[in-house]
Amino acid sequence: MSVDHYENFPVASWLCPPALRPPITAIYHFARTADDLADEGSAPPEQRRAWLQQLRDSWHAHLRGEPADPRWAAMLATLVREQRRHALPQTLLEDLLDAFRQDCGNPLYDSRDQLLDYCRRSANPIGRLLLHLYHVDEPKALQRSDDICTALQLINFWQDFSVDHPRGRCYLPAEDCARHGVDRAALLAGRVPGRTEAALLTDLLDWTEGLMRRGAPLVHQLPGRVGWELRAVVQGGLHVLATIRRMNPHSFQTRPQLRGADWLAIGWAALCMRRTVS
Repeated sequence: MSVDHYENFPVASWLCPPALRPPITAIYHFARTADDLADEGSAPPEQRRAWLQQLRDSWHAHLRGEPADPRWAAMLATLVREQRRHALPQTLLEDLLDAFRQDCGNPLYDSRDQLLDYCRRSANPIGRLLLHLYHVDEPKALQRSDDICTALQLINFWQDFSVDHPRGRCYLPAEDCARHGVDRAALLAGRVPGRTEAALLTDLLDWTEGLMRRGAPLVHQLPGRVGWELRAVVQGGLHVLATIRRMNPHSFQTRPQLRGADWLAIGWAALCMRRTVS
C-alpha cells in the first residue's frame, strides 16, 4: 500500500513481517476513514462530528456482535477481527477518534501543552499500537515512541502551512506567537512572513528536533526489519526539518518537497545511524 496523506503511518511496507500486515492495514483503514470524515470535503463541523460519532457507534456495535452501518461494515469487520486476534488496546483507537473529532472546526492552540495533548491522541497511539504488535511494552520504549510520533505530527504541521493556512487551520501556539511578536491572525489572513515569523519557526523546529532526537534511540530497541524501517522514518523526519530550516520563512508559503537525492541521503543516514545517534 502507498501512503498519501496519513504520513505518520508506515503501512504494511515490504519491511513489515507478513503476519503483521493484516492488523497494521486494518488500523490504517480505520484511521484513514475517520481522518477523511473529519477533514475531507466541504461539510460543516457539526456534520463531520456526527459522522465520526456514527462511525464510533457502528464500531462499538460490531464489537457487541450487532449489525453495523453498511457504509463501514467491511472495514470494521476486519478491524474487529484483528483487534481481537492481537488484543489491540481499544483506548488507543478511541484516542484517534477523539483527536479527529477535535480537529473538526479548525481549533487554535494556546500553548505547546495543548498541542502535545492533541498529538498524544492523534499520533502517539499509532506508535504504541505498532509496539504492541511487536510485543514491546518497556516504559522507556513507549516514551521514545511517543517522542518520535509527536515529532512526526509536528513536522507535518510545520511543512503544511501553505496548505493549512488558506483553510483557516493553524497549529502555531499562541504563547509562542506572542513571545516572538507574531500576529497569528494576520498570518492566517495572508500576511507575508518576515523575520519575526522566521524566528518563531526556528524555535518550533528546535523543539521538534529535540523530541525526535530524544526518541531516536528506540531504533536500537526494536528487532529486525521494524528497527530498520524506524531508522528511515526518524532520518526522514530530521531531513524534512532541515529542509524547512533552509526554506524558512518561505516554507510558510511553499511546502517542502523531497527529491531523489534527498531519499539517498535519508537512506545513507539510516545506515549510519549507530554512529550518528546515541
